[in-house]
Amino acid sequence: MLARKMRGFSLIEMMIVVALIMIVLAFSIMAIQPSLKQNDVTEGYNQTLMALRQARDFSVAQRQIYFVTLSNAANPNSITITQGSTGTVTATYFLPTDVAFVAWPGLPQSPVAYPMTPDGFGTGATAIDFDQGVAGGTKNVIYFYPDGSAEDAIGNVNNGVIYMDMPGFINTSRAVTLWGATGRLRGWHLYMNAGQWYWRQQ
Repeated sequence: MLARKMRGFSLIEMMIVVALIMIVLAFSIMAIQPSLKQNDVTEGYNQTLMALRQARDFSVAQRQIYFVTLSNAANPNSITITQGSTGTVTATYFLPTDVAFVAWPGLPQSPVAYPMTPDGFGTGATAIDFDQGVAGGTKNVIYFYPDGSAEDAIGNVNNGVIYMDMPGFINTSRAVTLWGATGRLRGWHLYMNAGQWYWRQQ
């Protein structure tokens, strides 16, 4: 009797327990996947907003021009801050590797009718879309001036929008808008209402 009590678990019992643990673990991983995706996009969004604010603050504090170059030509996408008069790169930031500057098909496209593009800039088709209403110019470069304003390379007030998400997942989309006259930055999050995507300011 004593020998039987001390025998412990059988191999079949151990395999059943391990299988149950694996099933619970698989369900847990599937449940947290959306949160992990949102976390990476939030990190990229915060990084973009922080870099633009940093460039503007540098310009105002040091009374010098700084410009920001946003690039979606490589993975990871990058944000570079450069001192205007010397051409010295003061900082470079990279988005998480699974996040990109991209305007996913299906985003709101109208600058005037609901659901509108963020701050009514552009048509939701270009990921880095500055120089709104300006012919020519460079759509991915922003010059910040000591008065806090933002202009393009040829002196036009530079309004614009940046879109980012995890490619293939429109529900992760975020946006940042810039009002060139004041240098005001605003963040946006994409939501669904009655089967229609719309932007809401964060």
